[in-house]
Amino acid sequence: MIKRSAASAAAMMALAFSAPAYAGDNEGKIQIKAFATGVLPNGEITQVQTNLVGAPAGSDSRTSDSVVPTLAIEYFLSDNISIETICCVTPHDVTGSGPLAGAKLVDDAIILPATVTLKYHFDLGGVKPYIGAGPAHFFIFSEGVGASARTLGATRVDLSNEFGLALQAGMDIPLNDKGLGFSLDAKRYFVGTTARFFAGNTVALQTKHKLDPWVISGGVSYRF
Repeated sequence: MIKRSAASAAAMMALAFSAPAYAGDNEGKIQIKAFATGVLPNGEITQVQTNLVGAPAGSDSRTSDSVVPTLAIEYFLSDNISIETICCVTPHDVTGSGPLAGAKLVDDAIILPATVTLKYHFDLGGVKPYIGAGPAHFFIFSEGVGASARTLGATRVDLSNEFGLALQAGMDIPLNDKGLGFSLDAKRYFVGTTARFFAGNTVALQTKHKLDPWVISGGVSYRF
């Protein structure tokens, strides 16, 4: 009995591995995407909390756009549901607007947008659109005091790390039956940061900012 059961199990395993693969079964659990990505943040001031430098009323700021390579790694829980994370860092400068137009406030701030999204995929045959959402945590580091802020006496600047939300939509387009594809992806983040400009050990200017970047990507994918 045991020998017959073992033989039957072996036969079933051999049949499973030798059976032809069909759509939905042969696409694999893991998908990797290599993207060119545009990061388009806002950066406007939403609240002035400390203003010892006398910045004029109506002063505002903007954050520069950035184009960087990114990598997305995705794991499929089922044919329609997956979990995805991304890997990238993006450099940005912050400049003034309004009465501070053209002022260089922050140089070379690096953002690491740690993000995990839960995605739902639709199968329309050749094109597979998806939507997703999930938490994000922006780590901001390496920020430097801009030339204009330095002339006002700022010696150090700090942009706070913050949690936020990411909404996502895109599509995967298979290019062959071996897992290669082309992908388009758009994310909208809802996250802010607090900027603190120090003069020595004193916070001379503290402002809250809305980052809320659009992150637009296109590139190749491979599913296995």
